[in-house]
Amino acid sequence: MSRRAVNGLLILAIVAVFGVALVLGTERGGGGPDSFAGSDSQAMELVESTNPSYAAWFEPLFRPESSQVESGLFALQAGLGGIALGYLVGRLHERRRRPVQVAGEPVETAEQA
Repeated sequence: MSRRAVNGLLILAIVAVFGVALVLGTERGGGGPDSFAGSDSQAMELVESTNPSYAAWFEPLFRPESSQVESGLFALQAGLGGIALGYLVGRLHERRRRPVQVAGEPVETAEQA
């Protein structure tokens, strides 16, 4: 099988997985605004319902004014993490590509070999 066909099948499989997840998620959650609630809020509800005397140990340092600001900060955090990860992967890739110089010997590159 050619490389192009394998890439096409992988992309098709990824689209199928996301499509199935969206269809099953909307059927299960009812499609309302709370259907995509995070596990943090679900865990908090469970803890408060099982232990009425629960008190949080810490309070947040910063509470965003709206959910849009919170989403924007999360996207900024994800973007910065992606940049840092991409930089590190690029550095590791380039480190493997460069030849290692042993003391006193000339460096042999891929073009010379």
